[in-house]
Amino acid sequence: MQNQLLAIVLLPLLAALLTGLLGTKLPKAWAHRLTILAVGLSCLMSIDVAIDQLMDHAQPFNQNLYTWAQLGSLSLHVGFLIDDLTATMMAVVTFVSLMVHVYTIGYMKDDPGYQRFFAYISLFTFAMLTLVMSNNFLQLFFGWEAVGLVSYLLIGFWYKKPTAIFANLKAFLVNRVGDFGFLLGIAGVYMVFGTMDYAEVFKQISAGYNDLEIVISDGMVWSATTFLAIGLFIGAMGKSAQVPLHVWLPDSMEGPTPISALIHAATMVTAGVFMVARMSPIFEQSEIALNFILITGATTALFMGFLGVIQNDIKRVVAYSTLSQLGYMVVALGASAYSIAIFHLVTHAFFKALLFLGAGSVIIAMHHEQDMRKMGNLRKYMPWTYGTMLIGSLALIGTPLLSGFYSKDAIIEAVHFSQLGAASYAYICVLIGVFFTALYSFRLFFMVFHTKERMDEHTRSHLKESPAVVWVPLVLLAIPSAIIGYILAPGITSGELFDGSITVLAQHDTVAPIVEHYQHPFSLAISSFSHLPLYLAIAGVATAYFFVVVRPSWSEKLTRLLGPVNPILKNNYYFDKVYIDYVSAGSVGLGHRLWKWIDMAIIDGVMVNGTARLVAGISTHMRKIQSGYLYHYVFVMVFGLLTFLGWLYWRALNG
Repeated sequence: MQNQLLAIVLLPLLAALLTGLLGTKLPKAWAHRLTILAVGLSCLMSIDVAIDQLMDHAQPFNQNLYTWAQLGSLSLHVGFLIDDLTATMMAVVTFVSLMVHVYTIGYMKDDPGYQRFFAYISLFTFAMLTLVMSNNFLQLFFGWEAVGLVSYLLIGFWYKKPTAIFANLKAFLVNRVGDFGFLLGIAGVYMVFGTMDYAEVFKQISAGYNDLEIVISDGMVWSATTFLAIGLFIGAMGKSAQVPLHVWLPDSMEGPTPISALIHAATMVTAGVFMVARMSPIFEQSEIALNFILITGATTALFMGFLGVIQNDIKRVVAYSTLSQLGYMVVALGASAYSIAIFHLVTHAFFKALLFLGAGSVIIAMHHEQDMRKMGNLRKYMPWTYGTMLIGSLALIGTPLLSGFYSKDAIIEAVHFSQLGAASYAYICVLIGVFFTALYSFRLFFMVFHTKERMDEHTRSHLKESPAVVWVPLVLLAIPSAIIGYILAPGITSGELFDGSITVLAQHDTVAPIVEHYQHPFSLAISSFSHLPLYLAIAGVATAYFFVVVRPSWSEKLTRLLGPVNPILKNNYYFDKVYIDYVSAGSVGLGHRLWKWIDMAIIDGVMVNGTARLVAGISTHMRKIQSGYLYHYVFVMVFGLLTFLGWLYWRALNG
């Protein structure tokens, strides 16, 4: 088992090192052969581990493999924790990564950085596997930062493009804000529990531990567990792009489309959701933290959905969709429906990777044109892309029997049963979000594949389906997008999956009331025709069809009717303006003033140059008594001797 787990993690790393170090000396064919072979073997072994854990109910594997350091009573280890939750994430990460690797052969075939790109995405897979398989907080943090570093490299892959460099720097800085909270949370774990190992922390919680108190002010005391839970979640807000740390994710579209799929579907953005689910025993101890999570997730789910409706860049529509769907996952976490959050993470990984790669297929056919207003009627030229993106869109909006239906409806029901103070707000947000999810999804679908052709004659004359290396991964992703929810729904809701991996207190259990419904997924799909979410989704699709296909001119009228709301949406609620024009510019201004007042005036002006001027001034005056005449020196010596003798005589008289 240990050797298999090491191979799963290290094979992508080895392929990344070989491909990256050899660079352009390695033929293109070998760049993708090495990395695909490594990730493919890792995927097969991960699926084998998932079968053992999820179907054969093998005992969880928790073992330290190597000791980094021993600092007093603190042991820092490299180790693996393999249970139902980890096995699920391993299978999803490696499968989606494998599809992205294969797809990249067609998408990046003419790019001069072909070998470098394969090295990066293989390294990305290694980083995510390290994160999800860790059994301690230090290794978790290593994987966490490694994912952030490689995403920085990939977003700025086209480093000669100014917007790409701005986007990767933005992602890096925003995530540093979240990671500061994450570090505080990890430090809080050690402060409260005295260990970094998951198993020991969870054992202390189950046995009843002595929580510490943090005095905020007179009469206001915080539980240390609340503090560390919120700190950990702030880290998740950065990685999983929750308001207000969401601003980096739309700009990550500046990277090549394959990495957009990998970041948005299976790796970086899901790290925060996975982490909170893994730390469920901690989060269950603080209702303040759970309410904070609920409010954050609900706000992201609804308000990022609004922004998806007004985008015209095909990749940005899917990006804002990711933001909104991440909000749904976070809402489930706040409602203590951790298993449902992971359920939606899994289904979302497949259909969102499908939609991103489908968008990339469209971009290839359109000669890298991404504006949907210059597309139309592509179903005539791209039947495979059309069919698979239709499945992905239907899954995303929660069409009965498809994957998104089971996971998204379970979130809505779980929030409905939550007794937390923020649950009512969250329920309204996720319910309204169903309509807008359908609206922006099918606005994209109708603009790209239906309506009249709006491309230029040159592009139209070259339109054709993408090569098989591009559309085959779409088909392979469309299959789980359609059926994985139906398959997993009974086990996840009943607790059969993730049993022991996730902890929920009885008073917070929002999954128990819906278990019975999800044991019969077909009957549930039929009964959904009496539920409001389905009709909200249908209304969203109908609205998109009306404004895009039937009366496209009415879209401009609706924009004018929005009045002052329109510029708010166009400017993304002014988050970027506030961060760039005030926070960033203010920080630069403050730094300039501190440099001028402290460095220049005090340190250089007083301490360094001032000391030099003082020594120079004293030296100037002292130099004047160095005349070089012998009688001057004799006079000084005699005067000094007489002064010394006079002092001795005075001491003798007064002694």
